[in-house]
Amino acid sequence: MCAAPVLASTREELSKLLTDARRAGHRVGFVPTMGALHAGHASLMDAAREAVGDGPVVVSIFVNPLQFGAGEDLDRYPRTLEADLEVCAAHGVDIVFAPAVDEVYPGSTTGVVEPQVTVDPGPLAGILEGATRPGHFRGVLIVVAKLFGLVRPDVAVFGQKDYQQLALIRRMADDLCLGIDVVGAETVREDDDLALSSRNRYLEPEQREQAVALSRTLRRARADAIHGADSALAAARAELRASEGVDLDYLVITGTDLGPAPSTGEARILIAARVGTTRLIDNMPIHLGTPDRHTS
Repeated sequence: MCAAPVLASTREELSKLLTDARRAGHRVGFVPTMGALHAGHASLMDAAREAVGDGPVVVSIFVNPLQFGAGEDLDRYPRTLEADLEVCAAHGVDIVFAPAVDEVYPGSTTGVVEPQVTVDPGPLAGILEGATRPGHFRGVLIVVAKLFGLVRPDVAVFGQKDYQQLALIRRMADDLCLGIDVVGAETVREDDDLALSSRNRYLEPEQREQAVALSRTLRRARADAIHGADSALAAARAELRASEGVDLDYLVITGTDLGPAPSTGEARILIAARVGTTRLIDNMPIHLGTPDRHTS
């Protein structure tokens, strides 16, 4: 059993805990989360540990109000700190940073969170998830930039399930010259292939079975990718038409940078849909025009 991580709730506590590690020349690994941790998050912790060796691994647990739009689930988003600390302990996390809102956004004690200096995520934030959730990625990049400044990691690990988020954070780290290696870890899936997500807990048993249609649709597209993007999308849409209880938002094939899909080569297929009232996303790598090396 690994030792319990040290819990920090203020900037000062976090800074003191990291000072000795930096003086000793250790690399710092960081996994930002909103809590409600599951095996997918645990895989990010393991990847951070592999990247920094004996250096400290920091996990933040902070439900960021800036990335929730009107009518979204900020109030009902699960907050499970004690269980989260157990997950962190089991995966060798050294420090858990779990701040209050006014610690991350000073001056927000009235409940209004609106920092004066913000991050403009650019045009990539206006497509896919950004088209459905205006302002979402602005809120994500603001909090990630703040957490990067507080932790000052050498390596930060994010899941590929939120692929657009990963692409934007990489772009921010590069464009702002932050000197942080942003690592994308593969999506962890349940036994039936459903991508792990904190929102899966909102699904009723029947909806849980219906939700598997998302990954099934992506794999159907990959099987037809040898014939190109149009054929892959047609096969995926046929799969969706045969699936019940899935209200599609988008299904697209893009380049690996979320730009236009190439005629051949590596690309990405992304899907978003509602099952009941729960909005789910998923994505997979896809290889267009030749046999898909990802297919097992």
